[in-house]
Amino acid sequence: MEETIIAQRIEKADALRARGQNPFANDFRVTDLAAAVHAAHEGADEAALAPVQVAYAGRVMAVRSFGKVVFLAVDDRSGRLQANLFQQSLPAEDWALLELLDVGDIVGITGSLMRTRKGELSVKAERLRILTKSLRPLPEKWHGLTDVATRYRQRYLDLVGNPEVRDLFRTRSRIVSYIRRFFEARDYLEVETPILQPLYGGAAARPFVTHHNTLDMKLYLRIAPELNLKRLLVGGLHRVFELNRCFRNEGVSTRHNPEFTMLEFYEAFATYEDLMQLTEELLRGLCVELTGETSIAYGEHVLDFGQPFRRLSVYEGLALAGVPRDLVFDRPTLEAAAAGLGIKDPGGIATGYLQMEIFEAAHEASLIQPTFVTDFPLEVSPLSRQKEADPALVDRFELYVAGRECANAFSELNDPQDQRARFEAQVARRQGGDQDAHPMDEDYVRALEHGMPPAAGEGIGIDRLVMFFTNSASIRDVILFPLLRPEA
Repeated sequence: MEETIIAQRIEKADALRARGQNPFANDFRVTDLAAAVHAAHEGADEAALAPVQVAYAGRVMAVRSFGKVVFLAVDDRSGRLQANLFQQSLPAEDWALLELLDVGDIVGITGSLMRTRKGELSVKAERLRILTKSLRPLPEKWHGLTDVATRYRQRYLDLVGNPEVRDLFRTRSRIVSYIRRFFEARDYLEVETPILQPLYGGAAARPFVTHHNTLDMKLYLRIAPELNLKRLLVGGLHRVFELNRCFRNEGVSTRHNPEFTMLEFYEAFATYEDLMQLTEELLRGLCVELTGETSIAYGEHVLDFGQPFRRLSVYEGLALAGVPRDLVFDRPTLEAAAAGLGIKDPGGIATGYLQMEIFEAAHEASLIQPTFVTDFPLEVSPLSRQKEADPALVDRFELYVAGRECANAFSELNDPQDQRARFEAQVARRQGGDQDAHPMDEDYVRALEHGMPPAAGEGIGIDRLVMFFTNSASIRDVILFPLLRPEA
């Protein structure tokens, strides 16, 4: 059936050519947008509308024919504006085009404004052009397209059929724009660091591997920009941020996409506590920018960014899970708590990692309102500064919202000898089978040996942030082209 429709539309394109018209023309000049026309003439009466001339273009989303009158619903990038075509007032050659017109075609309309009998603002068409002939029909149920696989795999159809999806990605753009303005106003410098790297680092994750033919060398897609950004601190760029694409060779879920967008920023002479304050200001300001308020609805919850964010240390969380402060290194106590939470094979998990497994199993899903989880075990934080009051911990926080971690920050480790020892411990873990362990980076240690000022840094997942501020349940909803299995 679809093949027949395509063949018919190709015949219509050929018929346009036979009439001397290019079915893929690019000589129509747009002077007006649908939304602007509606806004400018919302309350105008018929007498005021008649002299107003417009020229706009968009996709035909519906055709209603009543003999000598045809109504076209035409969508441009800003919205919808109906075109009314009257046989008596349209040139004969333009009226004849209607027999070659299909839903999905992109048209150019020139005419004057009018109102229908129902009061709808419309354009009384004086000229009609078919600018792009749509050879393939929209899906049978294109309006409000709901099939998830089709929506993600053919995002162009999702955008055509669901105006709210177009609005979502406009909101994403507004979020990124606000973040840039926020940091620029605080004297941060936006920078770019390499995606292709001879050595990956900055996170516990597996990389994608590629090969450079000319240099005959293995390269990795970056898993994080962290180490290069901190090299810039050494060089004297003391406030930097990067909105970057990262790649991690991991599973796909409603919360994870192997290719994702991160904000990372670093500030010399700041601590992780300074970044908690900065993060509150950023998210509170972003909420007001988007909604005019300090709270937003997300699923069944209302997320409040107006109040000071809750703070919960890892050890406090362990105590609530049945592991008292004086027993956080007691293996039998930890393993018993882990078994009670359904954690498999706790005996095979190193102590610091087991502490975090217990914390996350006990609390992650309940951290709905914005919460800073603080004071992580040293073992799981190879790039963080040790806590002065308790060397078993580091000056670090993760921000949780709606039960999901969306930011990670710490006071930076700038002691090169300590950093080398932690890299070596990570290498030992890697040799023991942990493929996510951090590799040794000799050049980064060398950079620290030249002296990196005391600093703090943070990474925020943009995709998850967009999920919160657009009330989206899946990360695939907020990424234009998420990774999917190949079509059958």
